[in-house]
Parts: sequence; C-alpha cells; structure tokens
Amino acid sequence: MDSTLACLTAWMPRQRWYATKGRSPRLRMVSWWDVEPGASATSVADAGEVLFVRTYLVADEASDPAVLYQVPVVARTARQLAAGDPHEIGRPDADLILRDGPHDDAYAQALLTLVTRGGTVTGPGSQATGHPAAAHDGRRRTSRVMTGEQSNTSLVFEGPEAMPVICKIYRQLHPGHNPDIELPGALAAGGSPHVPAAVGWVEGSWPNPTGEAASVVRGPLASAQEFLPGVQDAWRVALNAAASGEDFRAAAEELGVATADVHVALARLFPREECTPAQRDAVAAAWNRRLSIALAEVPALSPWRRDIEAVYATALTLPWPALQRIHGDYHLGQVLRVPGRGWVLLDFEGEPLRPMGERNLPDLALRDVAGMLRSFDYVAGSLELDRPDRAFAVGDWARAAREAFLRGYAAASSVDLTTVAALLTALEMDKAVYEAIYEVRNRPAWTEIPLGAVERLIAGVSSPSDRG
Repeated sequence: MDSTLACLTAWMPRQRWYATKGRSPRLRMVSWWDVEPGASATSVADAGEVLFVRTYLVADEASDPAVLYQVPVVARTARQLAAGDPHEIGRPDADLILRDGPHDDAYAQALLTLVTRGGTVTGPGSQATGHPAAAHDGRRRTSRVMTGEQSNTSLVFEGPEAMPVICKIYRQLHPGHNPDIELPGALAAGGSPHVPAAVGWVEGSWPNPTGEAASVVRGPLASAQEFLPGVQDAWRVALNAAASGEDFRAAAEELGVATADVHVALARLFPREECTPAQRDAVAAAWNRRLSIALAEVPALSPWRRDIEAVYATALTLPWPALQRIHGDYHLGQVLRVPGRGWVLLDFEGEPLRPMGERNLPDLALRDVAGMLRSFDYVAGSLELDRPDRAFAVGDWARAAREAFLRGYAAASSVDLTTVAALLTALEMDKAVYEAIYEVRNRPAWTEIPLGAVERLIAGVSSPSDRG
C-alpha cells in the first residue's frame, strides 16, 4: 500500500481536481473497494490484462481540514502495456501499472452497471451502493471522458439507439446529501422539462477521516443523468448573439420563464421558510466581510465604499421573501439551449467552495436571478475587452437581455420585482464585489467588468429604469 500511496502522491497534484495546489500532499489511505471489471473491458495484449478495478478513498492532510478524494484506478499488467500512457498513475512494481479509472473501459463499464442496475460493493469499513432512478435499457454504450472540468470527472456513455448518459464522479467527497442529485432528481420526477432525465446515483459510506465521534459517514460518490449532445450552453449562445448583434430578447425572456418555472417547482417540492432576523444578519455579515476583503485587494473600489454600504443598508430595511431551495451557482454556463425543448438547467451542486451542509439550506431565489444578471454583463464585458470600439453596442445588448430576462421571470413567478428591487440590487452588488476579488487575483485585465457593474448599480439606485 505504501508504494500505491507514493504513486498517488506524485500523480494527484498534477490533476485539475486536486484542491491543495502549491503544497506537497500528505496522503493517508482511508479505505477502498473493488468491483468486477465491466463486461466490455478490453484485455487484449496491447491493453494489458486487468488485475483489479479499485476505488481508493484518500485523505490529504496537507490542508486543514483534510480533503477526502475518490480515486478510481484500474490495475493492469505493466509488461503488456506500452510506455507513455497519458493516463498512467504509476507503477507500484515492475509488473503492475495503475491507470486513472475514468479513462479505462474496465472501470467505466463497471460504474455504469452500478449506477443503472444497482448493487453494493464493500471494502474495509466502507461500501458503495448504486441507486437506479429509471429502468435500464441494457443497450451497449461506449465511454469517453469530458474535458475541462475543475473539481469532478464526468464520463459520457453513448451507443446506437441508446439514450446518451453522463455520469459525474465526485473527486472530493463530502458527507450528506448532494443538491446536484437531490434537486434535479426531484424536478425530473415532478415532470419538469427544464432538467435532464435522472438515470441514477451511487452513495457511499466510509470511516470518518476526521476521527470525530461518528465512526462512519455517508455521502454521494457519483450521479448520472441524460446527456444532451450537440447543444451549446447559454454562455456560448449569448456570446455569439452579442458578437453578431443578434436580438436576444426573446431567448432571454424564455430563460427568465424557465428559471422561474424551476424556482416555483422547487418551492412546491421542498419546504420553504420565512427569513429570520438571524438569517438576515448572517447574509449582511457575509456582504460586509466580502466587501472588506475587496477594499483591501481592489483599491479602485474605495471611492464607492459608502455607496456600496448604502445599497446593502437599504436592502436590510425592507421585508425579505421566504427562503427556498435554489440552484446556488447560476449563470449562463449552467444552462443548455436544446432544440425543441428550450432551456435546460444543469449542475445544481451549488458554490463548490461552500460546505455541503450550507449548499442544502434554503436561500433567496433572487440570488439565482442576480447571478444570471451578472452573467449577461460578463458577455458584454468580455466582448468589450476584445473590441472597445463596440462598447456601446454590447452594452445596449446586455441591457436589453437583462430587462427581457427579468420580464420573463416576473411573469412566470408572479413576483413583483419592484417590491424586491433593493434586495436584488444588493445581491447583484455582492456578486460584483466577489467578482472584483476573483478577477484581480486571476485575470487583472477583466477587473474592469465587475467595477463597471458596481458603478452602474450605484447609478441605478437613483435610476430604477436600469433595473428593468
């Protein structure tokens, strides 16, 4: 096992989903379990014989608290496998090579079987159980790994006349319910056309890596749903429209309607609760804490400090709507435009940096609305950076898209947005302040996008027409 940990220690920091960049891992094996290789797993000479298919649960104690990772591997005979495999994790001994599981058909097909047919596999103090959400059609599917993800790994399964399936493997494990399984699953079961069909999920239990009183904790390992191939996300659709000067108002209004439909359905499917003074105070404290950080890191915000604080203060003097379950990390990149179906929402996981328990709490539906408004602003801002001469045109495009989105949302939700305008402004302001921090740390040239939003929101307080 020490040689396996050594291989993982060298390999994990190079992966996009590894959280503790810039530090040397201090790995500890928490548990593992084996599954039977998938029925279609290759075993020809140039692929190497499959020796085992195993999922390791590894705690990295280089961070505090420790991060628990799920690391599926396929062990094959190294002497038969060609050198230079891009998905090699390492070679614990001369006759054994460990491969990154999602990139190996032996693991991919075993995962699909567990998700779609159910069953339980066990390991030392741990187990993984598949929960099919629909009858499995049994059709043969091949797998491929989606690229570009940061914190998870997704496999797409496709085959002739078979519904495409996407299965998300959670690399960082958290105990408790994952809203990315719970919310779209409930929406799909309730007949919502705005989420993909649910296929199934895998739940795990494992020894508590913190050593706290509870000896075993439970949490999600993977989830699967209908995959919608050949479609673009709303960010790309909106960006192309803005770049070409295409009228996006009808599409934005339909997106507002779809967003409201999902919010109304979530309010029906899950309990709502009135916002207490303590909860309002907690939100206000988060606003002020983020502003303090931003003022220290983004000096250009300093002239607007009093104005920003006034926006927050005004929101706190008015009644707030009830809290409910929401998307939690809503922007144009989380929505697909599906021909004949309209807008479909994805990735209900919430903000990745928030603890899982917080992501499951009821929140303000207007937080999702504010996130989408900021996303329209980013479409215009990114184009303006490339073509400053078109700033006026793309600014008008974003303004029209925002107004249409709000119009659609208000009509479908029956929410009078004029009564909550101050709260929506405060939520959008907080989002822009967060963006200013992010951009100055990661993309300094983009900092002017959230700074422009702050200035516009302050000006809009005395010009309500800017809010749509």
